[in-house]
Amino acid sequence: MIELAAFHASLANEAPPPELSSALAALWWDAKGDWNRAHALAQEDPGKEGDAVHAYLHRKEGDSENARYWYARAGKPAAMGTLQGEWEALVRELTGEKP
Repeated sequence: MIELAAFHASLANEAPPPELSSALAALWWDAKGDWNRAHALAQEDPGKEGDAVHAYLHRKEGDSENARYWYARAGKPAAMGTLQGEWEALVRELTGEKP
């Protein structure tokens, strides 16, 4: 598992670290501005982590109905804060960092 600081530092690179899960790699690509690649990676993750990232991406896209579906699959309430705050919370969760 990658540490939070290392994840943030990796955003200066052209590609994500190879050890990232699909869900965390999706957030990496989202931070780089590649929503489509992020979405494809979120879809590859069959677990609740992928579902949570998928929900975030559809919320960011503006598709609230689809986002609600993915939040429900992830077992999470729909996020109400900022997109940046949700992105950061997901990264913290997936890297195992405490808030």
